[in-house]
Amino acid sequence: MSWFGVAPLKKFPAPFLRPYGPFFAAGIVIAYGVNSAQNALSQTAEWKNDPRNVRRVLIFPRTTIDGVFHYMTSCAVLFCRFRARNALPLYSRTIATMATMATMGKKPGAPKPAVPKKDVKILMLHGYTQSGPSFRSKTRALEKLLQKQLAPHNLMPVLIYPTAPIRLQPRDIPGYQPQTREGAGDDDTTPEEADAWAWWRFDEASGTYRFFDEGMMSLAGPIAAAGGIDGVLGFSQGGALAALLAAALEQPPRTQRSSSSSSSSNDTPANSPWVDAVRAANNQSGLQFAVIYSGFYTPPEDVAWLLEPAIRTPTLQYIGSLDTVVDESRSQALIDRCVDAAVVIHPGGHFVPVSKQWIMPLVGFIKDHVQEPGPEAEVEPIKAKA
Repeated sequence: MSWFGVAPLKKFPAPFLRPYGPFFAAGIVIAYGVNSAQNALSQTAEWKNDPRNVRRVLIFPRTTIDGVFHYMTSCAVLFCRFRARNALPLYSRTIATMATMATMGKKPGAPKPAVPKKDVKILMLHGYTQSGPSFRSKTRALEKLLQKQLAPHNLMPVLIYPTAPIRLQPRDIPGYQPQTREGAGDDDTTPEEADAWAWWRFDEASGTYRFFDEGMMSLAGPIAAAGGIDGVLGFSQGGALAALLAAALEQPPRTQRSSSSSSSSNDTPANSPWVDAVRAANNQSGLQFAVIYSGFYTPPEDVAWLLEPAIRTPTLQYIGSLDTVVDESRSQALIDRCVDAAVVIHPGGHFVPVSKQWIMPLVGFIKDHVQEPGPEAEVEPIKAKA
């Protein structure tokens, strides 16, 4: 029996090819399947519009054995080449389609809102003979570095620079050299007014602070205008004032002793309106921290109630090892009247160090006492070299 004039396989003229008959038949079936798949693919719009396609369609040759093998080889090469070129796009489209089907019928979730930055309002108190603008010019580098280092923690420092109410005369300024006004004649010796201010004046005869109430009352205005403050930073006389202000704002308020007490050193003056004024200006809230540069203990009895018992507000106190204006023992006396005060000793004199090495402890101190605890990773604490 024969098919279309072809002898049966058992009568195949080449006996050595008979073992390969099944493989030959399987090859024909595979070639026919590949041809059908390629023909179907060639009719799609995606294939026609794809510049990477092979712009010819092979027709399955049904004539000779050589043609079959030639066609099988060509189809296999073209098919593998197409799959290799389109594997990634096809995979990407498949994943995108699966993702679209998975989210079909679901409402899109609202975008996660950005975390707003928290303002950290700090009252900056200048030293004796300085002013708010002059103190800001000296601490401008500190302000910039604070903003840069606290920004990753969603904290924005807002520094407030008030000027003390008591204007100093040239004779009140140690080492001041008065200069006559420009264009003045020989008979005109009126000295030029200095931009020098103080929070109070120390009366050596009585051992008290003159204009102390005026200095404290002047703080209520800037605090109220800012809507309350989170902390205070002071230098020299401003540092001593910062400690007193932190003590006055502590909650619960310090116990006021009665005027009939045998010891009046710890009494709160009943006729001092500044106490209620600053507390009302800060919304009856205490400070979260106080930073003191070259501060000192204030011994007058009329302010002793602010230092006994010890100040509970967290404090960071800087001491200059070469400070010749404020003796280290006076600064240490103030440190001893603060609970668990953090102390940094820098190798400088009577000034606010603004290099990064000495500002980084301040950054960590503010962050630890202002930033609310959250899921964010903790930052390694910064240690300052003495």
